[in-house]
Amino acid sequence: MKSRETLIRLKKFQVDEKRRKVAQIEGMIAEFERIASDLDREIKTEQDRAGIHDPAHFAYPTYAKAAITRRENLMRSAGELKTQLDDAQAMLGEAFEELKKVEMLDERDQARERAEANAHEQAELDAIGAMRFHDGVARPA
Repeated sequence: MKSRETLIRLKKFQVDEKRRKVAQIEGMIAEFERIASDLDREIKTEQDRAGIHDPAHFAYPTYAKAAITRRENLMRSAGELKTQLDDAQAMLGEAFEELKKVEMLDERDQARERAEANAHEQAELDAIGAMRFHDGVARPA
C-alpha cells in the first residue's frame, strides 16, 4: 500500500503544479489586460492633449502611436496566453481525473481490506462460539 500512497502524493503534487500554472497564466493575462487598459487611458489623454484623434494624421502624437503599438502587442500576447490557459486547464482536468482514479482505487482496496479483516474477525468469533457451544456448556463471554 506504500506505493499507492506514494502514487496519490505524486498525483496531488501534479494537480497542484498544474493549478499553479493555470493561476500564473491567469495572472499574466490579467496583468496584460490591466496594462493595456492603462495604455488606452494614456492614448486618450495624449490624443485629447494634441487635439488629434486620427492615427493617420501627420501630426498624430508619437507617444500615442507607440502606446497603440504596445497595447496591440499586449492584447495579442494576452490572446496567445488564453490559448495556453485553455491547454493548461485541460491538463489540470486530466491530472485531477487521474488523481480521482487513484484515490478511488485506494478507497476500494481499503474497503476490501476492512471487509476481509471483519470477515476474519467474525470467523474467529464464530469459532470461539462454536467451541463453547460444543463443550456443552454455554459459558458467558
